Amino acid sequence: MDDGPRGLESPTRRKGINRWLIVALVGAIAAGVLLASTVWDNRWRGEDKSVADSSATKPASMEKWCGAQATYDAMKRELFRRAAQVRGSDEQAYARLSDFALLRINAPVASGIDDQLRSVTCNGTAILSLPPGVEVAGGRKSLSGDVEYSIQPAADGTGNAVRLGNVDAIVVPLATITRIAAPQPAPAAPVVENEVTDQQPQGGEQPAPAPAPQTANPSFNCANARTRGEIAICNSSALAALDRQMAAQYNAAVSQADSTQRGLLERTRSRFLSYRDRCSNDQCIANTYRSRMSEIGDIMAGRWRG
Repeated sequence: MDDGPRGLESPTRRKGINRWLIVALVGAIAAGVLLASTVWDNRWRGEDKSVADSSATKPASMEKWCGAQATYDAMKRELFRRAAQVRGSDEQAYARLSDFALLRINAPVASGIDDQLRSVTCNGTAILSLPPGVEVAGGRKSLSGDVEYSIQPAADGTGNAVRLGNVDAIVVPLATITRIAAPQPAPAAPVVENEVTDQQPQGGEQPAPAPAPQTANPSFNCANARTRGEIAICNSSALAALDRQMAAQYNAAVSQADSTQRGLLERTRSRFLSYRDRCSNDQCIANTYRSRMSEIGDIMAGRWRG
């Protein structure tokens, strides 16, 4: 017996199908919303992490510029250039003095960072040690003052450019720099003096000393002497004695030094050798050795302010 026309479903069956369609549709919508929320949340977190990482690493890297040796060298050249302008003197002469001066910053701190300009502003106490043989008004051989300086990459890509502020406390007295009068002749026996009394090497080329005599016995082999200072030492038993004394002090200091002290000893050594080899007479060399021995003692005792 036929219950009705074919192809037509009962109302009860149609309601069941519609109910399942609605449930499936709601489930699909919910799954889509959940998937989109997850993707967006991960993307947001990833962007947040990227920004956080960038802000954490970039300033940390730029802060290192405040205490970089390249920054100190650029600051030192600029200080001497400004002093030459204040004095109205030869900038080349001041530039030569700058090569043998030493600048350091106590407790450099980054006070501001501009990520867009890739620049950092720093503050600290600058201490400028003058080359041996010169001083400023008042007999001072070092200058200090609180300074502000900013660093950012140079436009020509040659490195970082440094701008200085609040440096009058150093520049103004630096413009009064003068040569120290030559000291009295030193005694023949080597003496370690507590006070550093250096004589600046005189300009101009001088004839090289004669070959070393057999009596001189410095800390190095005179057969390998090449520089003016080495040859002069090999020609003088008194200078050779000073050289041995300083070399023994230096080696003992290096063996006892911590990493910071060892770095200072090695860095100042090249400056000492440069001064010694520019000396034009034995008196200048002797005073340079005494200065170096005092410097080594100050470094090891924590008194060094160069």
